[in-house]
Amino acid sequence: MNYQHIENLLIRFRGQSVTIKTVSGGVYEGSITDVTNDYVSLKVKTAGADGDLIIILLHSIESVLPRANG
Repeated sequence: MNYQHIENLLIRFRGQSVTIKTVSGGVYEGSITDVTNDYVSLKVKTAGADGDLIIILLHSIESVLPRANG
């Protein structure tokens, strides 16, 4: 299946804060750092640290919600 539509959406939000929900029920909040045709990398915020980088496969994304910065 082609996931071009979600890839294009994530490219629009690159560098911005988003909430991504996966089909397995995981919810991730952070800033988009990279988008490929297979995955998105997200820098998640953690207290007192620079943050962890996580990789989410495009085919596992259920929804993307842009978050207000500030």
